[in-house]
Amino acid sequence: MRNIRLCAYFFALTVVTTASVQAQATRTWVSGVGDDANPCSRTAPCKTFAGAISKTAAGGEIDALDPSGFGAVTITKAITIDGGEGQIGSVLVAGTNGITISAGASDVVSLRNLSMNGAIPASPGINGINFLSGGVLHIEHCVIFGFSNNGINVQPSTAANVFVLDTISRDNGGSGIFGGGSSSIHVTIDKSRFVGNVVGVFASDSTTIAVKDSDASGNSWVGFSASANGTNAELDIVNSLAANNFYGIQSGGGGGTGVVHIGGVALVGNAAGGMVVEQNGSIVSFGNNQNAGAGLPTSSIKLQ
Repeated sequence: MRNIRLCAYFFALTVVTTASVQAQATRTWVSGVGDDANPCSRTAPCKTFAGAISKTAAGGEIDALDPSGFGAVTITKAITIDGGEGQIGSVLVAGTNGITISAGASDVVSLRNLSMNGAIPASPGINGINFLSGGVLHIEHCVIFGFSNNGINVQPSTAANVFVLDTISRDNGGSGIFGGGSSSIHVTIDKSRFVGNVVGVFASDSTTIAVKDSDASGNSWVGFSASANGTNAELDIVNSLAANNFYGIQSGGGGGTGVVHIGGVALVGNAAGGMVVEQNGSIVSFGNNQNAGAGLPTSSIKLQ
């Protein structure tokens, strides 16, 4: 009798588990007129990203049907969230993070065509994107602004790669993008702007950031910074602009090593100078930069 009851229990558990997995779609949809009680199909969309993510299979995609605010979300699996090219899905938050990623070590997360707004006067958002764990994060065609800490906060607990393309992170109370942690972090930035923050692009502990064709201007402290507390930080910048900051580029200043490599970088209008090298820091030039202010690289490398 006991064996019969056990068999019945496991059969019921299998049915429930199978139904739960089948309920998750590879593509789901959200809309400003949707309802999170819906199945998140194109004809019956959900209202929020948080409502849709539980109904989306790992490796699947959430798409926006129309421009609207879809709320904060925590991502714990491989997934793509697309706000819709030309219409932009929005995340407006107060007193919390916009999108938090706490995914698995091999998970790939992609965020596309999103506007993240933390500029709530009474209770601003904390970080626009808060990357805590995951294998790879892609941020493409996004606008992030008004957060009290960092627009993009990259502090994963394990090694990770981040790719930022055609994205604006502006008017945040910390950095436009900050990278730092205890494991190897690699960030690649292309065709993006980090303006009106305290620091535009900040590489800290165990982080290497490569920047191409990008702008770090109008930040109250520094455009590009490499400064580590205990390990090392590296910042490689080519064909980019740092204008109208306090400093254009800053290296060092912490207990760890900070190294900056520059090639084809324009430094203009920076109040205290184009470059500043502090304790444990160095700036290595490829010799084709333009610096209209004070400061010199510590060494140079001939173009190959």
